[in-house]
Order: sequence, then C-alpha cells, then structure tokens
Amino acid sequence: MNRVSTAGNYALVLANLTRAQQGQMYFGNQVATQKKGSDLKAFSSTADTLTAMQTLQARLKSYQEQNSVVADRLSSQDVALNQVTDSARAIREAMANALATGSAETMMIDIKAQTATAIEGMNARYNGKYLFAGGQVDTKPVSLDSIEGLTDPVNVADFFHNDDYKMENKLDDSTKLTTGVLASDIGTAMVNALHDLQNSPVGPFSGKLTSDQQAWITQELSKWDKIGSDLTTMTAANGLMQQRVDDSKANVVAQGDTVTGMIGDVTDADMGQAATQLQMAQMAVQAAAHVFQTLQGSSLLSILPAG
Repeated sequence: MNRVSTAGNYALVLANLTRAQQGQMYFGNQVATQKKGSDLKAFSSTADTLTAMQTLQARLKSYQEQNSVVADRLSSQDVALNQVTDSARAIREAMANALATGSAETMMIDIKAQTATAIEGMNARYNGKYLFAGGQVDTKPVSLDSIEGLTDPVNVADFFHNDDYKMENKLDDSTKLTTGVLASDIGTAMVNALHDLQNSPVGPFSGKLTSDQQAWITQELSKWDKIGSDLTTMTAANGLMQQRVDDSKANVVAQGDTVTGMIGDVTDADMGQAATQLQMAQMAVQAAAHVFQTLQGSSLLSILPAG
C-alpha cells in the first residue's frame, strides 16, 4: 500500500504550479515579442549560424547606408558636371553667334557670365565639402575669379588646387568603384582655351569683327567642340556610375531582405502555436492553483478533534 502524506502532495502540486507558471511566462514572452527568445541561449543549437547571419545582415546594412550616400554624392556631381558642360557649350555658341553676325558686341559679356557659371560648378560642394578637390575637401579647387584673371603673365595650373586623390567606394563585398572627379580634369582644357581668348593676338573683341578676328575665332571653335565633347563624356561616365550604384543598392537590399527572412526563420515564433501553448499554460496554472487550494482543505488536521 502506498503511503500518502500531506507534505508530499504539497510538494508535487507546487512543482506542477511552478512548471505551469514557467510555461505561461515563456509562451507569454513569445506572444509579446513574436520571438522564440531574447538571447543566444534560447537558440543554442543554431547560435553559430545565427551569429554569422546577423554579422552579414549588419554588413549589408552598412553597404546600404554607404550606397545611399554615394548615390547622393554622384547626383550632386551630375548637376555640377552638367553645369560646366552647358557653360562650355554656351561659350562656343557665343563665339559662333559672333561669327554669324559679324559682331562681338555681346560675345565677351556672354563668355564672362558663362565662365563664372563654370567656375561655380567646379567649386560645387556636397555636405559642405568641395566635390572636385580630391582629398583636400576643405580647399576651394579653382581660385580663378573671372576671365580677366587669365591675362598674361599667368600659369593656368596655378588656378587649380585639388590633389590627385580620387575617392573609391566599396559597394558590396566584391565591387569597388572610383567615384571621385578632379577639378583639374574637368576644367584645365576650358581654362586654357579661355586663356587663349583673353590673350588672343587679334583681341580685344568688341564691336564689328575684323577678318583676322573671324579667322581666329573659326580656328578656336574646333577647340571648344572638343572641350564640350570631353565634358559630355565625363558627365556620361558619372551617369554610368550612378546606374552601377543604383543596381548595387537594389542587389544589397535584396540580399538584406533574404538574410532577414533567414534570421526570422530561426528566431521568429510561430504565433499560432505560441498563443495555443500560452492558453494551455494558463489553464495549467489555474488547475494547479485549484488543486493546491483543494489540498489545503483536505488536510487530516482539519478533521481531527481538538484536544
């Protein structure tokens, strides 16, 4: 015959109540957080895999943030390069118009205005830093103020203050892209042509053009055609870099979404199952508490006569 004791029954019921409460807390946390656990201890069997995936996720997020910055910078470069290119074309057009009309009355006024616009483009900034200064981002890359500053004796190279550093960006684990552009690469040919104009042997240009002036301007037009073509090519190259960065951004986001899904497969709780288990745990707590309460009223001490 098995011996039944009040102390043994209390211990058994308390153990059941404790287990039920632990289950209620465990599944309650799953329902509240939608996760299977709050630390790696809860995923001991997959901890190494989970850690590796979280490391990869952090690296992909870093690439996403960097690529957004690179895309913004390239967009700013595109605006500035188009500004310089348009100015070069406008200077060429002003010279062609002077030839067509036989008068340079407004030619130099237009050229001076477009020169100022081109210099502004070469001195463009992004986030307060000069875009085309190379590594010297706090130094204005072009110090030329106007075409009058090119009157001899001058050295055109002295107006450019960028160094040779071109920014490189790592778009993902396998892709590096040189995105930096230098002011000297953009503007040296243009400033040289402006220097030639300012110091032309048939200048100055004002009023009706002489035959010598017409011949000289005709010769210069081919130079400006090449300047415009080279600047267009440089602007197009910047556009291709923008496309590569956009493609990389899309690929990195897709990879990040995949990794996030894989991590979710490991860490996310099955909400339907968790809700069911929580309900069962709550019922178990209620049942164990009811048994404990009943046991309190069934002690032999309560029916033994006093004295």
